[in-house]
Amino acid sequence: MPRRFAVSLLWPACVLAGSAPVDEGARAVADAEATFADARDAFGVLGAIDSGLFPGYRGRDRAEWQGEFDRAHRRLVDELAALPEAGLSPGDARVVARMREGLAAFEAPSAPGPGAARCRDARRGDSAYAALAQALVACFTEIGNRLEFEGGTIDRASALSQLHVIADPGRREALFRAFVPLWRAVNDDGSADSPYRRLVALAAARTQESPIDAAARTVGTDRATAEAWLVRILDAWRAVNDGPMVEPWDYRFTIGAADRALSPHIPLASLLPIDLRFFRDLGVDLDTPGVYYDLVPRSGKSSVAYTDFLVHGRSRNGRWEPTVARVLASYQQGSLGALNELVHESGHAAQLLAMRNRPVYVDWNDTLFVEAFADVPSWSLFEPAWQRRYLGAAAPVRDSLRSLYGTVMLDVAWALFECRMLREPRQDPNVVWTAITSHYLRIAPHPELAWWSMRVQLVDEPGYMVNYGLGAIVTAALRARTRASIGSFDAGNPRWYGWLSDALLRSGSERDTPSLLREFLGEPVSPDALLAQLRRLAPPRPR
Repeated sequence: MPRRFAVSLLWPACVLAGSAPVDEGARAVADAEATFADARDAFGVLGAIDSGLFPGYRGRDRAEWQGEFDRAHRRLVDELAALPEAGLSPGDARVVARMREGLAAFEAPSAPGPGAARCRDARRGDSAYAALAQALVACFTEIGNRLEFEGGTIDRASALSQLHVIADPGRREALFRAFVPLWRAVNDDGSADSPYRRLVALAAARTQESPIDAAARTVGTDRATAEAWLVRILDAWRAVNDGPMVEPWDYRFTIGAADRALSPHIPLASLLPIDLRFFRDLGVDLDTPGVYYDLVPRSGKSSVAYTDFLVHGRSRNGRWEPTVARVLASYQQGSLGALNELVHESGHAAQLLAMRNRPVYVDWNDTLFVEAFADVPSWSLFEPAWQRRYLGAAAPVRDSLRSLYGTVMLDVAWALFECRMLREPRQDPNVVWTAITSHYLRIAPHPELAWWSMRVQLVDEPGYMVNYGLGAIVTAALRARTRASIGSFDAGNPRWYGWLSDALLRSGSERDTPSLLREFLGEPVSPDALLAQLRRLAPPRPR
């Protein structure tokens, strides 16, 4: 078992207890940090109100929270400006740098109105990067939430889930082609002036660190090696799936036998109860006022599931005030895929509740780690032990593994797609995607279709999908290390949450993620654990 990480809790204890003198510089930093926490929480509440979660929070409406944010924001600017330029301890200097980064990231929220981004704005050829990305994200809300199918409408997430279970190939193709208006909005006619191609060119030209380089750094390697790992994983999948080419609308069906077998055991009303029961068995109760679940579809709701802070936990007056998290998703039917997504989002919530540190560090750490950790519990759904305990039925293990890793391989393919597009942004994305999916996933080529543009992350932040592709490597490694240390947890293990909280989560954003992972794993990150899982899919040898 790895040692417990030393977390910076001595600072608040000394200040609150008055057991040691505090110099004026440290006291000023503490005051500014409290103001920073106030501003950040007001900002988070405004985001929740604007998402439609509720009209107000803790007895205050949006206007009152806007006033709270404005006052805290102004106070923070003044307090940071008044801090001494020198003489702070290294720890306090680092905290001040983090607050200044956070201040720069604040954009005063405003109620949605006529100025909000609209999908039609993506066609304008002079859009700046941020405006173009926002307009393309709006396409996923405006079009992706209302795909026309069989005389009605269906949202993007439900449509993808249905592609796993619809038996009629003609209906599958019709549902797949219902995405065409979204693809056209994103990539227009595929010319060099299409919205996506303009966006990816702008992204490649940006001077700040790209998400791809950040993800590679998180796993302790460089961009070239990370891309080589993605290729190695896709090669391994191809080796254990030596079959005929399938149409793109049939791919999810060919990996969906487990979904079809188990979805009847997962009615819509059971999604949250199953999710909460599993996490209770892992040692954490998410059925508390500390987690808001926003799962009912509504007009204008985000087209992508996400989890975020509502308010951040902090120590105040000698008492820990816990984090409050919110989980947003939209479910119209129960399915294995929907439950997998919900458990992933609850994994994020569990991470947020585990953080115990000074205010500036009660925050997300590297994106890749965040996404990878959330999959540590969600991958358990594809193991027979989990299925028997929580559903009362189990699919054949190879069917379950194909369902899991077939979907993971799409993420790995998207990660490789983004690596190649951002390296050479003048390429035709349809051609790049077709080359990857036809070779590694054995999906019949359709370069006339921009069917790569099913994920909003591709336009929200080009390069982000690498966090999922490389994140699968980290997920497999974390699961293997956890299992070796505390035993199996697929059907629950009450030691799971406490052990991982101490080993990985408590410090929040304070720890350097590459060293955190190396220390936890006891070795550098590598694809070995994921490759070992893919070998489980190899057909049994004839006797």
